[in-house]
Amino acid sequence: MTRYWVSGNSGSGKTTLSAELARRLGIPHIELDGLFHQPGWGQQDTAVFVAEVLAATAGEAWVLDGNYRGRLTGQVEADVYVWLDYPRWITFPRVLRRTLRRVLLREELWNGNREVWRNVLSRDPETSILRWSWTQDQPYRQLFEGLVDERWVRLRTPRETRLWLDAVTR
Repeated sequence: MTRYWVSGNSGSGKTTLSAELARRLGIPHIELDGLFHQPGWGQQDTAVFVAEVLAATAGEAWVLDGNYRGRLTGQVEADVYVWLDYPRWITFPRVLRRTLRRVLLREELWNGNREVWRNVLSRDPETSILRWSWTQDQPYRQLFEGLVDERWVRLRTPRETRLWLDAVTR
């Protein structure tokens, strides 16, 4: 049985790592943002979201990515929790480049949603992924530090992450 939950700030590489880990292990990758964000950037009803996550994680092996611990507390348990704890000087440029690419290329994210300039430039962290990434750095760090136990892997650099991924998937 192998169940992984990858967490970290926006721009840390949760989805990239999760997708690659799932690919190498031949198990499902579940992206929580895809289940949560509804058309028009609406939010999925909590009960429906939890039910969808429980259905997606019903198997014995999977890789889950996202930071929805508050909504999923006591609902979903992993065997291994991976925390991408990168400094802001790594995550923020990544999220900036990714967001600019998504806006300019009009890339679809989940359920028809796309990043738009109005949201990117918003001062509201609930609307702007740039503001969200900046303001959530410390709260995520405080949250995850309080959760760390023997099931947690804390990775602080992309190099550590590559080495861990290679070791796990040999």
